[in-house]
Amino acid sequence: MQNTISDTLVLAVRSLKRIPRQPDLLIGFTIQPIMFVLLFVYVFGGAIETPGFDYVDFLMPGIIVQSIAFGGFVTALGLAEDLNKGLIDRFRSLPMSRAAVITGRTLADVATNTLSLTILITVGVLAGFDFRTSVPMIVAGLLLMILFGYAFSWVFALIGLSSSSPESSNAVGFTAIFPLTFISSAFVPVESMPAALEWFAEINPFTTVVDAMRHLWLDTPAGNDVWGALVWCVVIIGIFGPLSVAKYRRSVTK
Repeated sequence: MQNTISDTLVLAVRSLKRIPRQPDLLIGFTIQPIMFVLLFVYVFGGAIETPGFDYVDFLMPGIIVQSIAFGGFVTALGLAEDLNKGLIDRFRSLPMSRAAVITGRTLADVATNTLSLTILITVGVLAGFDFRTSVPMIVAGLLLMILFGYAFSWVFALIGLSSSSPESSNAVGFTAIFPLTFISSAFVPVESMPAALEWFAEINPFTTVVDAMRHLWLDTPAGNDVWGALVWCVVIIGIFGPLSVAKYRRSVTK
């Protein structure tokens, strides 16, 4: 157990050290979220009605959920690249925990998601976003986002292990998840959607998580959204964690 933890930390640090050597990876955590915030607030904000809220207040929980969900794309790229270069086979030959290869990758995402979260909140506040709840609820929202990002790191881990190249893993990840973020309450009220899309948005886990964040940060009615968001995080980890581990084991035994 101790070896697994230490090996996981070593590989997590390895994943983080890759970013300064490939600074273009930082675009996904820094420039891209800023562009999304500015684009939606100042270009689309005036055309979207959000009763009871300025659009920037309505938007920020949604844009943060979207950005954090995509934070695991580095895991997908890294695992796909390691498989293609044969590095996974080298790890297999070393006296180290096999589980650490994946857990180290997903743990590193916690650090990069924290960076992205800090940047997004800073830009949001500068654009006019205002918290309407207490400090404990704000902190609870931050912790929920870290957990949600960690859950989606396992989704991207499976995508990376299942893809033929880093480029295809990136394309598959964005193609599969991007529509889910837009057919949700992240950017517009679901009541404004056509009936079929509204039905899908209502059962979409992204809607549950976004609405939970709006409760924690804007004091909107909660319903079961906070508990629902926690359950979705656990379910995603419970499904994609074992699938990723199983896929990894098949990959290293080929």
